[in-house]
Amino acid sequence: MSKLVLIRHGQSQWNLSNQFTGWVDVNISDKGVEEAKKAGRLIKEHGLQFDQAYTSVLTRAIKTLHFALEESGQLWIPETKSWRLNERHYGALQGLNKKDTADKYGDEQVHIWRRSYDVLPPVIEDDSEYSQAHDRRYAHLDPHIVPKAENLKVCLERVMPFWEDHIAPDLRSGKNVIIAAHGNSLRALTKYIENISDEDIMGLEMKTGEPVVYTFDNELNVVDKEKLDD
Repeated sequence: MSKLVLIRHGQSQWNLSNQFTGWVDVNISDKGVEEAKKAGRLIKEHGLQFDQAYTSVLTRAIKTLHFALEESGQLWIPETKSWRLNERHYGALQGLNKKDTADKYGDEQVHIWRRSYDVLPPVIEDDSEYSQAHDRRYAHLDPHIVPKAENLKVCLERVMPFWEDHIAPDLRSGKNVIIAAHGNSLRALTKYIENISDEDIMGLEMKTGEPVVYTFDNELNVVDKEKLDD
């Protein structure tokens, strides 16, 4: 049997300032660093050992992975970064304060943009300071692939090829895998792994810095799920 550990990045600077982040590359806060280190200590305490690590191309997830692996004595394991594990792209909402946006558009509309499965937020323009149209880390991609807004449905469709091509084969071969990523890319994976309905996924929360451990059989059926905490 193989194990998969999912960790949402530690608190970011924009989590702290209550801004929509998406693909904007912000750092983790001091609290986020401590959350990531705590995750690593919990991993070590539970004797979890990994063969492969995956993360996004965003700093907050990369640093979370590194702090967690360092605390658990596994910073040396192979690591792969992919844009497909990035946070959901929040479109024109990126950079906006969540409370101010709710005051402007109404709580219900903002809740729909944030939590609905298949409703897109407003599309971001290429000339926005928060656009990724000219970000060097995506220069190798077809410009039509780089999103300008995503809902969870689109995010799942973007994540799944990476699961099928990389993560699932590792797990089937008996490897233990750790993924440090983002609330929505991990919600998308969780939806698939647990076969959660479109309606029920709206209520799923991923806590920052909390390791979630799945144990799979050879057919990638979930045998056990555990959340690591004090």
